[in-house]
Amino acid sequence: MKSFFFSVFAITISSLASRAQTPPATNYDETQVPSYILPDPLISTIGKPITTGKEWEAHQRPHILILFTDYVYGKVPGKPAGLHFKVTESDANALNGKATRKQVTIYFAEGDDAPFMDVLLYLPKTNHPVTVFTGLNFNGNHTIASDRAIKPARFFKKKADQTSLTDAEAIEASRGSSASRWPLEEIIGKGYGIATAHYYDLEPDHKDGWKTGIRTTMKDRLHISPEEWSAIGAWAWGLSRIEDYLETDPAVDAKKTILIGHSRLGKTSLWAGANDPRFAIVISNDSGEGGAALSRRIFGETIRNLNTSFPHWFIARYKHYNDHPEMLPVDQHMLLSLIAPRPLYVASAEDDKWADPKGEFLSAKAAGPVYRLYKLKGLTVKEMPPVNTPVGATIGYHIRTGKHDINLYDWQQYLLFAERHKSGK
Repeated sequence: MKSFFFSVFAITISSLASRAQTPPATNYDETQVPSYILPDPLISTIGKPITTGKEWEAHQRPHILILFTDYVYGKVPGKPAGLHFKVTESDANALNGKATRKQVTIYFAEGDDAPFMDVLLYLPKTNHPVTVFTGLNFNGNHTIASDRAIKPARFFKKKADQTSLTDAEAIEASRGSSASRWPLEEIIGKGYGIATAHYYDLEPDHKDGWKTGIRTTMKDRLHISPEEWSAIGAWAWGLSRIEDYLETDPAVDAKKTILIGHSRLGKTSLWAGANDPRFAIVISNDSGEGGAALSRRIFGETIRNLNTSFPHWFIARYKHYNDHPEMLPVDQHMLLSLIAPRPLYVASAEDDKWADPKGEFLSAKAAGPVYRLYKLKGLTVKEMPPVNTPVGATIGYHIRTGKHDINLYDWQQYLLFAERHKSGK
């Protein structure tokens, strides 16, 4: 039977291309947002309403996941044969005795000459397994703290003002440079751990990064060609491999792992959470277009902006919708819906208009009906809240003062959200 989605969006790729127009200037005016209609995640492929969690899980959720796979992010392979781990360094008295630090190499195949990534793990000192926040970092593990024992990033680029420094000097100068995004003492003090890896270990973030990243080095082992998935897919795959390790660490309660990501890595956390139900809570910070924000709401960054500046983040098919998000069979509230019934937190920043904070809020709100299938409350508010006023129940949201970033205020809300959902209910 012909898919309902495809009957609604019955238009050929060639006709989409012929309708493409020169994109307008970036819109930051609410009065200029065109009207739009969102696809209903609770209408089945034959137009039947989905009314139970069982129907959602058996039929609708798998179908929507396939649509995002086919149109936006590409495939995400499974766990590779031969995956293994090696703890390369540990210290039971890290952070002035407050934590245990571990550095773990995850090898993606048999043998220690296989492609790999380096994971940095901080755990509070306690006598029971702990919940860990897991996320990728932008500039290398050594940048999240000034701890000199942290192994430097393998893929390190000097900044413009570091050209006079040697590579070793530049690395040392960058130690702890991203510490404000990873407030370790606050996280450890609340009884949670952190696991992170440099996203370049999986695929360098440029249009040719796939040539040296896992989409090439692992293509024969994973039986998937580079064009069948995307950089976001590769980074998401790496997050699941970190979870594979956490499941083996007796100091970690891997059934309660919290997935977190900022900006493009917030898009990644959502896609990883949609594909891997082992992540108990999913957090998206300032993820914007292609993440939490609605694509049909033309405000700030658009699909065309994404695919022009970052052609490697998504699969080629997504580019056919650069100027026609209304023709996609999905929108981002449906991606958020794939996290249900697990707790989900979406956050924005007041000065980050490019990421469309209101579009992120509306997307989270539109995911609420799927949570109600499980008798769970979503955002619990009708209107977007004022700045610095967190809202929500099983779906959380805040917009804070400030710019595109992840900071202590954001983390404090995520820690409170994690505490509220600690029982797994």
